[in-house]
Formats: sequence, structure tokens, C-alpha cells
Amino acid sequence: MMAGQIMNLLLFLAISAYGVYLFYKAVYHRYLYIKMGKPSDFRIQSKGRWGEFLSQVFGQKKLLKDPKSGIMHIVIFYGFIILQFGALDLIIKGLSKGKWHLPIPLYAWFGLSQELTVFAILVAMGYAAYRRYGEKLARLKRGVKPSIVVYFIFTLMFSVVLSLGFERLWLGMEGSAYAPISSGIAAVFSGISPAAAEVLFYICWWAHLIILLSFLVYVPQSKHFHIITAPINIWLRRSTPVGKLSKLDLEDEEAESFGVGKIEDFTQKQMIDFYACVECGRCSNVCPATNTGKVLSPMHLITKLRDHLTEKGTAVTGKSPYVPEFAFSTHGAHALATEVQSEGAQWNSEGITDIRPTLAWQKSTWSVQDKAPEHLNLIGDVMTEEEIWSCTTCRNCEDQCPVGNEHVDKIIDLRRHLVLMEGNMPHEGQRALQNIERQGNPWGLSRNARAEWSGEVEGIKVPTVKDQPQFEYLFFVGSMGSYDLRSRKISRALARLLNESGVSFAILGNEEKNSGDTPRRMGNEMLFQQLCMENIELFEKYGVRKIVTACPHTFNTFKNEYPDFGLENVEVLHHSELLDQLIQAGKLNPKHEVKERITYHDSCYLGRYNNVYDQPRNVLRAIPGVELAEMARSRENGMCCGAGGGMMWMEETSGTRVNLARTEQALEVNPTIISSACPYCLTMMEDGTKMKEVDDHVKAKDIAEILELSVFGGTPAERNQGLELEVSK
Repeated sequence: MMAGQIMNLLLFLAISAYGVYLFYKAVYHRYLYIKMGKPSDFRIQSKGRWGEFLSQVFGQKKLLKDPKSGIMHIVIFYGFIILQFGALDLIIKGLSKGKWHLPIPLYAWFGLSQELTVFAILVAMGYAAYRRYGEKLARLKRGVKPSIVVYFIFTLMFSVVLSLGFERLWLGMEGSAYAPISSGIAAVFSGISPAAAEVLFYICWWAHLIILLSFLVYVPQSKHFHIITAPINIWLRRSTPVGKLSKLDLEDEEAESFGVGKIEDFTQKQMIDFYACVECGRCSNVCPATNTGKVLSPMHLITKLRDHLTEKGTAVTGKSPYVPEFAFSTHGAHALATEVQSEGAQWNSEGITDIRPTLAWQKSTWSVQDKAPEHLNLIGDVMTEEEIWSCTTCRNCEDQCPVGNEHVDKIIDLRRHLVLMEGNMPHEGQRALQNIERQGNPWGLSRNARAEWSGEVEGIKVPTVKDQPQFEYLFFVGSMGSYDLRSRKISRALARLLNESGVSFAILGNEEKNSGDTPRRMGNEMLFQQLCMENIELFEKYGVRKIVTACPHTFNTFKNEYPDFGLENVEVLHHSELLDQLIQAGKLNPKHEVKERITYHDSCYLGRYNNVYDQPRNVLRAIPGVELAEMARSRENGMCCGAGGGMMWMEETSGTRVNLARTEQALEVNPTIISSACPYCLTMMEDGTKMKEVDDHVKAKDIAEILELSVFGGTPAERNQGLELEVSK
């Protein structure tokens, strides 16, 4: 072996080893930061984990929710996998002075696949750059840092094809249809000598190696750490129902605090979320708070917590996140926010929603702090209370996230600390929780008035569990269905339909209590657990085995969260599910025409939390005369009405009202009825039609009300009658 080859080999080994060492160091330091969090049980696994893992990581299922960027990412993802074989082949060629290559059958076809892949990646990266700087999508960051990967990939691809081109000239290889790009490059430089071609080959060969290793070192120190952490995050995703909140042990005498008051209070799994974020902005692009000018941006929630963890982790462990340190800024993670979105298109081209004001606010407020990282307050210096209380808990952010991040549980954990440890929450929310604690409903109305609605049901007496102890279904009415004058119509309609179908049902009457969903989403875990245990005791007292409710929030809480506290062997159904079953079984006959153009608004807690999308639509389709019109944002991507997460009981003080934006989206399809399957959503949609001054010809109705019209009949005047004013929030 010639001296030059030996020197080339030794340099290759030394530089490669150094690059791998720096990569390991950067990853290891972040691992130490994550270890600061509360331990997570990573052994918990769900059935079907492999299928979901493969579909998201290798099928890129979430990315394909946006088909254009999804296809672009698939090309880059699989392109890099394919090119790893080409990189190994190129390394062997450089180390052997062109004498050897990978021992692959049909090597010419392998070479063609490499060149075509390089071309495909260059096209995909060109499109990626166009989306960022040509279309100027508001959700995508612009500036030096977001562009570094573009430079890395472009130069990496060009170094590959230039190396192959100069190799052909160096070794005297003729042009080939199996190597169209490198043959073209060889033709352009055909006038140079083989010796010059060899020198140029090794310049490109070393450039390729150094760019590749630099990219390797850069990856864990940037958003591209998701290449490693995203598959881990998806594998370790929750095995429990989506959106289910963790149970706090409020009797733990050793607990110093509850909720999250400092970054170390997050679990290690939650911290992996921070480093899995790819900053694609899909979460913020669909967030109802971001879309209507509130300060909350789910993407910035994650990145600010990540930056703070990195800063504090550096201070606590003494291990720098930057390797080699001289090559990276040490001004602090807060400075990373200087390059955020501030211009460009928005989600809806008609201008109903706009994420840019929120992004501009994030840019102006996330800056270098004078305090040392360990002295920063998580709530106040990193996350503002206004951000924390802007979330509607709709989970659209999580549904869109391609790396499996969960945003809502982190916000609830922050709320828990504010409420349980500091006694701090917006005044209107505090009043609602006090009323629930005292009277069992957010308005503070008398407990003894809870069953008054049952005396208003046309033609029947609604039985209580004491009147009919052998009931099959407990109809859990909920506070809205019991007290709110508008929502009482849903309760009356459902009672009539259940009676007509022959279903044996009963209500708890004045013994019914609040489900606890509102206190839990607002951070008052103590009140939730009290209500939960009292309700479970009541269910056991009356032998409840099946529950039906018209409220998706109650439905979700009973079905997915009460089992943690002892609710067992109880089937929980939403009224849309039961009504669909009764129609399919022929127990309800929607025979009267309801000639209306109806658009259906998906409740977040029914759809994204429990995957109930088809049943409400099945009910509407079964009604003769109904024309069903889907909104642009429907089903999984339906926009929140703005009432979830306790926001039903709090006033919006900034930006556009969420319910107004959602109503405008509904009005785009020219409906005569905006339907829903949730009393919260119904209230918000009806308020929206009044604000738009279209309530005289566009009504808001629950699916049970519309089905009632079809089953029992009704005049057009009855169908279009003015709706009663609801109890004020």
C-alpha cells in the first residue's frame, strides 16, 4: 500500500473518529438533561405498537396529512437511507484509489439508483426551500439556522455527483446511461487530465466526508435531533387513551409540590418530546388559539421548554450542549428565537384565521434573559400565564404532530401547579369552580333544580333511578343539559327518543353531580378527584352498568379517566353512538323529511379524543331530506369551538373569538343548520351566528333535536322557531 493511501486512511480514521466522538458527546449531554426529569416507566407498551410505529416512522402517516410536504419528506427520508449505501461505496473507492467498490450484484443498476436518488433529493430540497422562501408559509421559520440543513444537503448531494464525475475521468470510464449525471459532469470536464481528475476527485471526496460528519455533529444540536429522538418518541408514546391526564397522588405526604413549577417536574418522556420537535409549525398552524391571535403557540411551547431545559441542564450538569464549543453560540437558548415566523401565507386563504400575530408576539418576547438559567421562573420567565390559560385542550396540535409530541398534558401540568400550589387562576374560572364545589354546577344554581328540565318533556315522565331501579342505561344529563336553557332542549329530545325506542333508562335527578371534567382541565385535580369518587360511589349504589350522555367532555372523562379511580365494568356511550345503534336496529324511524342543508361541527372530545366521527353523520344521513355539507376543516382537522379546557367559563380578552372564527368557517358552505353533538359546541356555534347576525336563517341544533323532528314530525315554523336564551356563563 502506497504511503499516500496509508496517510489518507489514517486521516480518514482520525477525522471520522473525532466526528463520531463529538456526536456522542452532544447526544450524551442531552441525555443527562433528560435524566433531570421525573422517571418514566418506559416498559409500558401497548398492543399493536409495531404497526403504529412502522406506519408513522416508515409510512410517514402523520406527515402525509399535508400531502405536498409529506411526499417531499418521504423522498428525502428514503433518499438518505438509499444514499448510505452510496456513501459507503464512495468511501471504499476513495480508500482503495478506485480499485474496489461495494460487492453488489447488478452494480450498474445500483449506480443508477444512487444518481436518481441524488437528483430526487435535490428536487425535494429545492421544493422545501421554495415553500420556506418562495411561498413563505407562515408556519415555517426563515433565517440562517433554518437554512443550514438546506446548505448541508445541497452541498452533500453535489459532492457525491462531482466525486462520481471526476472518478469517471480519473479512471477513464466511458459515459453510461446507468450514470447519467456523473457522465454529464465528466463530459463537461472532459478536457482535464486523469491526474487533475484524481486531485479533484479527492477534494470532492474529502468535502463529502467532512460535510457528512459535520452534519452528524450538528444534528443533535439542532431541531434535526428529531432524526434520532422522533422514532424513540413514537415508540414510547402513551399506551393509554389519547389525551388522558395523569393521576396525581394527592395523599403523597412526601410530595414537595403538585403539577409542574420547574422544568425538572416534567417527566423524562415529556422531555423527550422537547428534543423530538422538528419545528415544522404544523401544531401552531391548526391551533385555535394561535389561529385567532392569542399568545399561545404549541410549537413555541415545546421549543421554549426545550431551550430552557438545555440552558438549565447546562448549568446543573456542567456539560455544554455545544460541541465543539468554539463553533456554536453560547449566548443562551433564548437567543434561538430570533428567527421565527413573521410573514407569509396563513392557514385559510380567505383570512378567517391568521397565525402571524401570535408568531410575531413570540418573536418579540422570547429573547436573551439577564437571569441565570437556574434562577428563571418556568411560569413567568419562560411560559406566561396568558399562554397557559389560552389552551382549549382540543388536541389538534397533537393530532398533526409528525413526531408524536403531546402538548396538552404539559399545559395542564402547568395549570395544576398554578391552581394547587399558588391558588392562581383567572377570576371567571375560579368563580365557576367555586360554584361547582358549592352547588355542583358552574353557575351556582340550586342543586335541587338539577332535575327541573325532566318535567318539561312532552308526553312522558322521565324516570329517576329510584323510580325505575331496573333501568338499562343511566342517562347522565350533566350540568349543561340540566341547567342551561338552550341545552335542556337536547336533554328533552334525547329523553323522547330513548322512550320512543323502548330503551329502559333513568336519570339520577337531583343526586347527579358534576362529572369533574371542567375542574380537571383547569388544573384543580383535588376537586376533580372528589367529584370522581362521589360519582363512582353513586354509580355503585344504583348498580349502573351502562351510561349514555350528550356531553362529549363527560363521555371522555367517564370512559377514559374514571377507570383510574375504580370505575369498572361500565359501558359509556355518547348519545350519537346510541342513536346510531338504535336507528340501525330499526328502533328509531326517522320518517319525516327535514329539508335542511346541514354542516356538522366535530366536537374535539368526541372526535380527536375518542375517534367518534361517523356516528353523528350516520344519524344525520338517516334523516330524509337532509343535505350534509362538510366544512373545509372537518373530522380530524376540525377546528375547536373554543369552549374546551375550561374556556367555556372564561372570557377571551385578545384576538378574534374562537367561536366566531369557527362559525365563519361553517357559514362558508351556506348551511341552514349548523349541527353539533355537544352542548358546549352548540352554545358556541349559536353565539357565533348571533354575532354574525345570521341567526334568523341559520340555526344551531344538536343532532338529537334534528332527529327528534324527523321521528316525531314538526311544522316548518317549529323547525325554524327562535331558540331560547341560554343561562349566561
